[in-house]
Amino acid sequence: MNALFHDPSAALVVDGRILAAAEEERFTRRKHGKRPVPFAAWELPEHAMRWCLEANGLTPGDLDAVAYSFDPALAEPAEAMGLADPWDWLRLRYAERAPQFIATALPGLDPGLVRFVPHEVSHAASAALAAPFPACSVMSLDGRGERSSFLAGRYEDGKLEVLATQDLPHSLGLVYESLTEHLGFLRSSDEYKVMALASYGRPRFLPELRELLRTDPEGGFVAEAPDWSQWAAPGSPGLTDGGLGDDQADLAASLQARLEELLVELATWLYARTGDEALALAGGTALNCVANSRLWRGTPFEHVWVQPAAGDAGTALGAALQLTAEAGVVPEPMTSAALGPSWSDDELAEALRTARIPFGTPDDLPEQVAAVLADDGMVAWFDGRSEFGPRALGQRSLLAHPGHRANTERLNLVKGREQFRPVAPMVLLEHAEEIFSGGPLPSPYMLFVHDVAPAWQSRIPATVHVDGTARVQTVDGSQPRLQATLRAFRDRTGLPVLVNTSLNTAGRPMVDSPRDALELFGSAPVDALVLGPHLVRRADAFGGAA
Repeated sequence: MNALFHDPSAALVVDGRILAAAEEERFTRRKHGKRPVPFAAWELPEHAMRWCLEANGLTPGDLDAVAYSFDPALAEPAEAMGLADPWDWLRLRYAERAPQFIATALPGLDPGLVRFVPHEVSHAASAALAAPFPACSVMSLDGRGERSSFLAGRYEDGKLEVLATQDLPHSLGLVYESLTEHLGFLRSSDEYKVMALASYGRPRFLPELRELLRTDPEGGFVAEAPDWSQWAAPGSPGLTDGGLGDDQADLAASLQARLEELLVELATWLYARTGDEALALAGGTALNCVANSRLWRGTPFEHVWVQPAAGDAGTALGAALQLTAEAGVVPEPMTSAALGPSWSDDELAEALRTARIPFGTPDDLPEQVAAVLADDGMVAWFDGRSEFGPRALGQRSLLAHPGHRANTERLNLVKGREQFRPVAPMVLLEHAEEIFSGGPLPSPYMLFVHDVAPAWQSRIPATVHVDGTARVQTVDGSQPRLQATLRAFRDRTGLPVLVNTSLNTAGRPMVDSPRDALELFGSAPVDALVLGPHLVRRADAFGGAA
C-alpha cells in the first residue's frame, strides 16, 4: 500500500501476477485521497485495501506479506535534510506505527507481516518490474522519499542494482511543485497544469535556470527551488484565468525546458553505464508526458516505458512487486491499467432501474454511440474495470467529436477546467502512425506527447494543443467495445480519432461506480451515457433537458 504522503492506494500481487490496484480517492470521492501533510499521514487506503482482498476472495489472514512504500528507518530529521517542515517528525511517527494501524484496519492481519519498502525503490519497482522487459534501466524522480528524491539503476531477473541517488533537499519534483504553487495552483496536485501552460510561453528564463539546476558527474543533480518572483509575479488562485500572463507562461516554459534537458542528461549518464535497450520510468515526474517524449527522442534508449500510475499511487504496486521479487518470484509484466473495480452487465442494469432511468441494451451499441458523437454529442463512457492512475483510458472517459475546435472550450467548461488546458485524442492503433509522430507507438497509457501531422491538425483540431502536439492513447483489440465505436465513428466521419478526457468534473476524482456515473450524467450536459452494454440518452432520461 501507499499511505504516507498523497494518493493513497492499494495493490494485490499473487504469485507474481498483478490482480488488482486501486486508489482510495475513487472510493471516498476526495481528490488525491488526502493532502500530503503530516497530520494526514495516519490515514490508510482502507477502502482500496479491503476491495483488493474482497474482489479476489481473500481475507487478511491469507496474506504472506504487506508492503508499505516508505521506510522510516532511512529518514532523517527534516532540518537535517534542508526541508522546511517542522511537523515532519509526526509523519515519521505515524510511519513507524503503520503495522499496528494496518492490522487494526484489516482485522486478522499479523502486524509482523508488514514490511517497509523504501519509497524510491517502490517507485522503481513499479516501473521496471511491471515493464515488459527481462532487464532494463530504471529512473525514479519525485518530490521526496525518506531522504532522497531520485534513484537510477537497473533491474535484471527481478534484482535491483542502484547506480545513483540524490539526497534531499535537491529535488526536481519539489522544484516543479514550488512553481506550481507560485503560479497559483495546488501544490502536489496541479503540476500537469504547469506543463500545459508551458506550451503558451517562451523559455526566455532558461539561461538562468541552467545555472541553478544542473546535473553532476556522479549521476545526481543540484536542484533547489529559486525565488520565482524575480521572474514572474505569483498567480492568483480563484480567478478564472489565474491572473496568468506572458511572464508566468514564459517561466513555466523555461522550467519545463530545463527539466527536459536534465532528464536527458541523467538518462544519458545511466545508459553509458548499463547499455540497456529499455528505460523504465516512475515517480511523479514521469507523469510529465512532454518530458517522457523528449527522453524517447533524445537518449540512446530504444524503448521508454512508463508505469501508468507513475505517481505515489503506483508505489503500492511497486512495493508489492519488490517483495515478490525478493521472495524469488519474478513478477509478470503489467498488461493493462484496468485493475480497479468493475460491475457485471446485470449489476449495471439494476443500477439504472434503481435510479428509474430509461435505458436500452442495443446489439449495435457502437454504431449508436458513433452516431451521437458524429452529431457532435458528448458521451459519458463507463466500461470494464476502472483505470489505475490519473489518465482516463477508455474505462471512465468523456468522449466527443475531434473535428470541431469549439469542443475543447466546451469540454473544459463542462469539466470546470482552465481554458489553456488541452484535451487528448484516442486513436485506432492501425491509424496512429499516419497521424502522430515524435513519440513511441503504440501508446496505450497516454503518457507521451506526439506531433500531429500537418494534414491532420485541421481535421482533428479539438485534440491539438497550441504547440501542435497531442497526448495520445492508442486503442486496439484489448478494448473491443471501444475499438468498435472508434471504427464506427471513422466510417461515419473519416476520422479514426475521438476526444478522450477523464469522466469527472472539477475537483472530483474520476467516476468509479455506476452511482458516480449517474450523478455526473444528471448534473452535466452530456448527451448519452454508456454503462457497459447499456445506453442512456439524455432526451429519454430528462426529456431533452440540457
